Amino acid sequence: MERAKEAGGQLVYREEDLDPQRCRKEFADGSIEDLRWFGCEWQEGPDIGGGHGPYRQSERSDRFLQAWEQLKDNGSIYPCDKSRKDVARAAQAPHSEDESAEPIYPEAWRPPPGVGREAKSPGTRNWRFRVSENRTIKFDDARLGPCAFESLHDFGDFLVWRKDGVPAYELAVVVDDAAMGITEVVRGEDLLISTARQLLLYEALGLKPPNFYHTPLLCDTGGQRLAKRNRSLTLRELRAAGQTPADLRRSDDWWSGLEE
Repeated sequence: MERAKEAGGQLVYREEDLDPQRCRKEFADGSIEDLRWFGCEWQEGPDIGGGHGPYRQSERSDRFLQAWEQLKDNGSIYPCDKSRKDVARAAQAPHSEDESAEPIYPEAWRPPPGVGREAKSPGTRNWRFRVSENRTIKFDDARLGPCAFESLHDFGDFLVWRKDGVPAYELAVVVDDAAMGITEVVRGEDLLISTARQLLLYEALGLKPPNFYHTPLLCDTGGQRLAKRNRSLTLRELRAAGQTPADLRRSDDWWSGLEE
């Protein structure tokens, strides 16, 4: 928010609500309420990406399908019957200690180039992006400086479309960020490797990528990042416990008050 203000730009609020099983209106409304309490102020400027905010990805499916077709036609993606569990169980798939990383998709499972080009729609199959071999994806992060990831070592062929008819996160955010003219993406550093994947999508789609700024993660006193899987307190629970937005932004020692 502060970076947008300092640059004289606009902060855009977008609901990434593509998963119908997990994204419900009451959750979305609660998120808006919590963020406003925390002090986030966003501007829904006119004609960003051909419309007015707030923006919901579930209402922009035509754009994602167009991107899928472009990637399919230029041979960047292929249909895949393997699930994430299949990849994780593969004996030749190395596993990373990084929670945000996925096992590397085995190259032996790749179909020959051109498979899938005759498809008229994604259908009920997964689609993966074919990652080039022996390539270093480099970018400068506004906070972390130069970053680099090795293809087929740090990450492999990744999902761009799910068999349940939903575009994957990587594809959806690339398409929307480009359509909305986003110039800087600010997000947690747990998504750093996603930037490498997304830069490949920007390239394959002929789009100009934005700049990136990856923030440190909010952690508890044990150094563990706040996350639902760790049963961490939510922003609403912290609010109910008497914490203020200033407390949360000022320092890391507010946890000690909650644990006493």
